[in-house]
Amino acid sequence: MKRNLAATLGGWSARHRMTAILGWLLFVVLATVLGGAAGQVTMADHEQGTGQSARAAQIIAEAGVDDPDQETVLLWGAAANSPEMTRAVADVRANVQATGEITNLRPDVVAKDGRHVIVQFTLKESDDPLPAIQRAVSDAERANPSVQMGEFGGATADAWFDNALGSDFKRAEMTAVPLALGILLVAFGALLAALLPVVLAFTAFLAAGGVLAVVSQALHVDQTTNSVMLLMGLAVGVDYCLFYLQREREERRKGRDRETALAIAAATSGRSVLVSGITVMVAMSGMFLSGLLLFKGFAIATILVVCIAMLGSVTVLPALLSLLGDKVDFGRVRLPRHREGRAGLVGTLLKPVLARPGIAALLSAGLLLALAAPALGMKTEKLSIDQQIPPGEEIAQTYTRLNEAFPGNPEPAVVVLKARDINAPQVKGAISDLERRAVASGEMNEPIDVTVHTRANVAEIEVPLAGTGSDATSKHALETLREQVVPQTVGKVGEAPVTGQLAWSVDYNDQLRSSIAPIFLFVMGITFLLMLIFFRSLLIAVSAIVLNLLSVGAAYGVMVAVFQHGWGDSLVGTKGAGALESWIPLFVFVVLFGLSMDYHVFVVSRIREAYDRGLDTTRAVSEGIRATAGVVTSAAVIMIATFGIFGTLSMQDFKQLGVGLAVAVLIDATIVRVVLLPAVMTLLGQRNWYLPRWLSWLPRISHSEAPPQPYASTVPKNLMPTP
Repeated sequence: MKRNLAATLGGWSARHRMTAILGWLLFVVLATVLGGAAGQVTMADHEQGTGQSARAAQIIAEAGVDDPDQETVLLWGAAANSPEMTRAVADVRANVQATGEITNLRPDVVAKDGRHVIVQFTLKESDDPLPAIQRAVSDAERANPSVQMGEFGGATADAWFDNALGSDFKRAEMTAVPLALGILLVAFGALLAALLPVVLAFTAFLAAGGVLAVVSQALHVDQTTNSVMLLMGLAVGVDYCLFYLQREREERRKGRDRETALAIAAATSGRSVLVSGITVMVAMSGMFLSGLLLFKGFAIATILVVCIAMLGSVTVLPALLSLLGDKVDFGRVRLPRHREGRAGLVGTLLKPVLARPGIAALLSAGLLLALAAPALGMKTEKLSIDQQIPPGEEIAQTYTRLNEAFPGNPEPAVVVLKARDINAPQVKGAISDLERRAVASGEMNEPIDVTVHTRANVAEIEVPLAGTGSDATSKHALETLREQVVPQTVGKVGEAPVTGQLAWSVDYNDQLRSSIAPIFLFVMGITFLLMLIFFRSLLIAVSAIVLNLLSVGAAYGVMVAVFQHGWGDSLVGTKGAGALESWIPLFVFVVLFGLSMDYHVFVVSRIREAYDRGLDTTRAVSEGIRATAGVVTSAAVIMIATFGIFGTLSMQDFKQLGVGLAVAVLIDATIVRVVLLPAVMTLLGQRNWYLPRWLSWLPRISHSEAPPQPYASTVPKNLMPTP
C-alpha cells in the first residue's frame, strides 16, 4: 500500500529514532540561542496603528522628539476656592516641585463643577521618577485629610500595566503547563505518557520563540505576541501529540504489536495532524491581509509555533514512542476509568441524536443561532484605561473621576503639526486660530495645551474632546476637529494629522472594516479547498464551513453579551466594558476557524475510516464519534483550560480573548461535534461523500485503518515484542 507523508515521516523517525530525537533537541537549542542573541524587536508606536494616528506618531518618531510622560494630580472633596483646597493644591505643587523630577508645572485648572482641581506637570527623562512623585502626592494628602487626591498619567498607567502584565503572565505560564499535565495524566493514567505532549509542546514554543526573534528583525512584533504564541503552542502542540498518542494506545488495546500500532497511528492520526496543521497555518495567514502590523506579527508567530508543533508530533513523537515502547506507561496512576462496553456520556447523548437527526439538528442549530444573536450589535474600539483596568483599581477610579470632571482631559486628541518653520508668525497664528475655533465649536474643551519642538519644527496640540471618550459626542467632536477645524487652521501651514486614544481607535476600526471581508473570504475559501481535497466530498467541505461559522458566531455572541452588555460579567471577575477590544474579533475568528479543524479533521477521518470498511453512514458516524470522544474531550478540556487561564488575567482584552476562545472550544467540542455534526451527516447519508464528476481529478487519499508495513523489521531485536 502506498504510504502517506505522515506514515513516511513516522517510519523514518522510528528507524532513526536517536537521529530524530537529537536532531529535535539540537534544533530547539539552536533556535533558542540564536533568538536570544538576536533579541526580539517590538513595534514602534507609529507601527501599531494606521491612518492619521499612525502618521502623527511617525512624525514624532522621525523628528527624534522626546515624549516625556505627562502626569495629572486630581484633587476633590472640598470647594475649589476653599482654604482647605487652596492649601492642598499648594502642598502638591510644592512637594512635586521639590522632587526635582518634573518640568513644565502648569497653572491649576478648576472644573466647571467648582469641586475638582487638577495639577499637571511633565516628568523628567530619568531612570524612575514616578516613586518620588507618588511619595510627594501621598505626603500632601496626609497633610490635608479633608481633600482627596488621585494621580493619573502615562507613567502611572505604564507602571500599573507593567506590574499587572508581569505578574499575570508569570502566573499564566506557571499555571498552564501543570494544568495541561494534570489533564493529560487523567486522560492517559500514566505520568510519562502525560509528560510527552507537554514537553513537546513547550519545546516547540521555545523553538518558535527563537525563530520569531530572528524574524522580528525584519517584521516587528507586538509585546503580547509571545503570550499569544504560548497560548497557541500549548493548545495545538498538546492536541497533536494527544491525537497521535491516543491512536497508538488504542491500537495496542486491540491487540496490535507495538510497531504495527505505531505505523497505524502515523498513517491515520499523523495524517490528520498534518492536514489540521496545514489548515491552521493557512487560516492564520489570512491575518496578513489585515494591513496591520499587529496581525502580521500574530500571523507569523502562530504559523511558526503550529508548524514546529506539527512537525514535532509526526517526527520526534514516533521516535520517542519507538524508543520507549511499553515504558511509555511508566508512572501509572490508578484513576477511575471508563469501562469498555459502556456508552459513556457521549454515547448516551449520541443515541437520540442518531435516532432523530432532524430534530437534533434543528435544536442544536437553533441554540447556536440564539447564542450568536447578541453579536449582531457588536461594537469594537480601542479600550480606554478605565475599560482595560479592573474597576476596583485606584488608577481606574481616578481616570473615571477625572474624565467626568474634565471631559476629554485624560485622553485628549493630539494635533501633530509639522511645518517648515514652527516659529513663523503665520504658523503661530494658525495655532491660535485652531485654539479659538476648537473652543468656539462647543465640541472641544479647555485647557488646550501646545508643546512646540523648535529644533524639529513640530508642535503637539492637545485638544480635549467633549463626551466621555468613546461615545457619539466624542466621535463627532473628533470628526469636526479633523474635517473642519484642522483644515481651516493649521492644515493650511503644514501637515497636521490628528491622533489620540479615540483617533487611534477610529482609524484602527476603519482599517479592520475594510479588510474583514477579504480575510473572511480567504480563510473560508482555503479551508473549503483543503477539506474538499482531503475528504473528496463537496458536502463535507461545505458543512465544515457552516459548522465553523456557527461556532464562531456563538462565541461572538457570548463575548458581546458578557463584555459589551455585562451579562454575567461578574462570573469572570470583570465589569462589562461596553465594547470589544478592536483586534479581538478578527483574531478570534482566524484562530477558531483554524483550531476547529483539529476536531473536524480528526472526527470526520474516523467516520470515513468506518465508512470505507463497509459500514453504512449512520453506523460509521456512531463509531467515529464514539472512537474519538475520549481524545476530543481531553483535547478540548486542555484548550479550554489553557484559554481560560487568559480569562483570569487583569486586563480586559486578555479576558475577552481567553473567555471567547474557551467558550468557542467548549461549544465546538460539545454542541457541534457531539450533536450537530453527527445529526447533519446522518441526514445526508450517502450524499456526504458526493463529488461532482468535474472534480474527479482530485487526488485520492486513503482513510483506511489497514496497517501499512510495520516498522518491526528495522527495530533492534531487544526491542521486538515477545511472542
